[in-house]
Amino acid sequence: MPTRELCQQVTNDLLTAGKVRNVRVLAIYGGRAYEPQVEALKKGVDVIVGTPGRLLDLAGQRKLDLSKVRALVLDEADEMLDLGFLPDVERIITMLPAKRQTMLFSATMPGAVISLARRYMSQPTHINATSPDDEGTTVKNTAQYVYRAHSMDKPEMVARILQAEGRGLAMIFCRTKRTAADIAEQLERRGFASGAVHGDLGQGAREQALRAFRNGKVDVLVCTDVAARGIDVEGVTHVINYQSPEDEKTYLHRIGRTGRAGAKGIAITLVDWDDIPRWQLINKTLDLSFPDPVETYSTSPHLYEDLDIPAGTKGVLPRAERTRAGLGAEEIEDLGETGGRGRRSAAPAAREERAPRTPRQRRRTRGGASVAEGAATVPAPAAEAEAPADAPRTPRRRRRTRVNAAEAVAAEAAVAVAEAPAAEVPAAVVAEPEAPAAPKKRTRTRAAKPKTEAVAAEVVAETAATEGEAAPRRRRARVAKPATEEATVQSAPVAEPEAPAVTRPRRRRVIKPVEDEVDFQIAPISEPEPVRRRTRTASKPKTEAVAEATTAEGEAKPRRRRAPRATAKAEG
Repeated sequence: MPTRELCQQVTNDLLTAGKVRNVRVLAIYGGRAYEPQVEALKKGVDVIVGTPGRLLDLAGQRKLDLSKVRALVLDEADEMLDLGFLPDVERIITMLPAKRQTMLFSATMPGAVISLARRYMSQPTHINATSPDDEGTTVKNTAQYVYRAHSMDKPEMVARILQAEGRGLAMIFCRTKRTAADIAEQLERRGFASGAVHGDLGQGAREQALRAFRNGKVDVLVCTDVAARGIDVEGVTHVINYQSPEDEKTYLHRIGRTGRAGAKGIAITLVDWDDIPRWQLINKTLDLSFPDPVETYSTSPHLYEDLDIPAGTKGVLPRAERTRAGLGAEEIEDLGETGGRGRRSAAPAAREERAPRTPRQRRRTRGGASVAEGAATVPAPAAEAEAPADAPRTPRRRRRTRVNAAEAVAAEAAVAVAEAPAAEVPAAVVAEPEAPAAPKKRTRTRAAKPKTEAVAAEVVAETAATEGEAAPRRRRARVAKPATEEATVQSAPVAEPEAPAVTRPRRRRVIKPVEDEVDFQIAPISEPEPVRRRTRTASKPKTEAVAEATTAEGEAKPRRRRAPRATAKAEG
């Protein structure tokens, strides 16, 4: 069988026919658990009804032996011998004995399929079972109507067609699975008891919809072409092709769901503007009389007249007519499905309530290590150690600095010194600046230390002051200053005090303007003198320039060399 629904239907019919003779029939198809099927095969069966995929699976596991099969039947042979199933069918035929009986059944048997079937049959006989009064390939008892409809008006048209006089069970065929699910949901909102059968549903949900449709709990079945072949349900009066079929074979199988066994039925096809060329090919092949369908809308008068729809019918089913139990009244069967798609479409009443999921506890890490591990290696400040655990965390203030590669290395070295034990760090206290001594004649200024060393020294001092420990002894760099007042800071060793050392408050830093770069220095408490502006004057003799370089306090300024070319020009 090409589909699971057809496999289940044929199995039930064979069980009914062989009940008196106790014929053992087993259905083998996908979507169900393997264990019950394997156990039934071990006990022995007379007839196996299955789909190609699961048959090959069990045969490959050596759970199914096909070497003693006496008869092979291919239902819907044109579909089974199509390009999709042909490789699987050929593999199954190679496992069968050469001496057997082969039978092919189908409502449509194209010439290409017949020639292909002769490869597997000897002396085949073609039997055509049709009624003498049938009109060509279609059944005379089925009334056909074809309308050209707009895609946005189709749901309204379908809702009004379903309220026609004498309407029993109805099947609506769609081309895609998404469209089938959407139409079933829209009809349910409009008050109709509808169900869906398509490939995206699990096997349990598909069988649930078919059982509800057969039992009358659902009177509208929206499906794809998986239910177009072989499905036999009594009482189907209307078949609606919501979208134009792909070819003439699909059209015949769709409308063949109604008008079966002498009963009468109505087949309605809604053709969109884009599907007109496809429908004209189908009409020409089947020799129908609808080459140009009539443009029809949900309010067209001929729609009400053709289908016997009461006047004033709207697109919503009145509450007084909602007598069907619906899809939720049919219990879904637990088939032990191998896939996980069936639970998504189960009825809300049949779904098991899952326990609330506990969210995962996330651990904050710093640099790949947990916070607890980091706390054991990095010493915390004294203020943070004394604070309670539930106290709010004070955000760390960041200092904006210009850091290059050399400064980064120096900063890492300073942090390593700060993390050393307190006993290894010598104590030092910064003394107050003494009174300025007598000015000495400065010959050449000592080169200033690199900025990185100064930054490292500052980091060491700040870390020691924060932890309440004595700061290490350091040397301050002697930096050349401009002509303004200069303060020298000296450090003197002091004996270790008996009481814990009390750090002096940090002095306020004043940023002095310098032409080339900015240095952070500790300024004296006295107010600095205003900076004199430089003006261009005529060059003077070298002796006079040196004499003027001396300030009122007696401090010598650094010599300034002028280019000889500029001096000569000024003198000239």
